[in-house]
Amino acid sequence: MLFARIVLLIQIAALLVLGLAYFIRPEEMASFSGALLMGNAAVTEVRAYYGGLQLGLAAYLVMALLRLDLLRPALLLLVLLYSVLALARVAGLWLDGGAQQTFNLYALLLEGVSAGLAWWALRGLSR
Repeated sequence: MLFARIVLLIQIAALLVLGLAYFIRPEEMASFSGALLMGNAAVTEVRAYYGGLQLGLAAYLVMALLRLDLLRPALLLLVLLYSVLALARVAGLWLDGGAQQTFNLYALLLEGVSAGLAWWALRGLSR
């Protein structure tokens, strides 16, 4: 159970930092991936979706640390979320010719490792 809690703490920290960064500095964060926000609606979209969604997920993970009955569902959510993100990113790299997309390759590594750690922690709870 300690490993599962450590995985959640790492995810909470990463999601809080990224969520706050996207909420506070959406233009700069979007530019890391090469995205250009062309209007106020696009800036609001990045703040809400990339910032708000990550902050909301971090809040749920904090609740899972405080309530043990949420630990397993939180880890399952992380496995599913990061696995689908990684699969979608692989598909995007293939469809968009992205072998030179350094940002997406690093993001894929992060998503794959996060999914793997969450799965490992989830399996550890079964014992």
